Amino acid sequence: MEILDILNEEGNIIGTEERKIVHEKGLWHIHVGIWIMNMEGKLLFQKRSFNKKGNPGKWTRTGGHVATKETPLEGIQREVQEEIGVTIPQDNIELINIEKMSPDEHNRHFTYNYFVYVDYKIKDYKIQKEEVSDLKYMTIEEIEQIKNDNDENYTFVKWDNFDEKMLFLKKKRELILSKNNIIS
Repeated sequence: MEILDILNEEGNIIGTEERKIVHEKGLWHIHVGIWIMNMEGKLLFQKRSFNKKGNPGKWTRTGGHVATKETPLEGIQREVQEEIGVTIPQDNIELINIEKMSPDEHNRHFTYNYFVYVDYKIKDYKIQKEEVSDLKYMTIEEIEQIKNDNDENYTFVKWDNFDEKMLFLKKKRELILSKNNIIS
């Protein structure tokens, strides 16, 4: 049984509840997501398992719920370890922002968005089959084209502030490529 912190509208913890009930009642909770960029400036996406209740078989970034008594940073480290089998040191993870999101009446959360760059190849990951069915790296331009095509096999086609997020990621890519002496 997964227990989550319940938040008020301002993001303060006011109690705890089972994950199932949190979603049934549409209670505010904490969610985390991370943009994982490799040394070539490509972003990692994972295909959700087809047995997942939400967005089965769709491509998304790594993320999930934060358990009670867990910080958002601890939560994203746990999610990365559980779902794709790698450890990302705390010092390498950068908090981008916190978004208050309410995509529907059953899913209301404060999402902590993180960024990290890694030197992992696809073969380095060990996916958790219950959560993830596949992994791939994609360029930002491929992601933008998918958004333009409104390809609903990808969760990000419905995201708010998509262009702002891509601009941030392009800046990060330029820093990484210049640091690694790679010309884009």
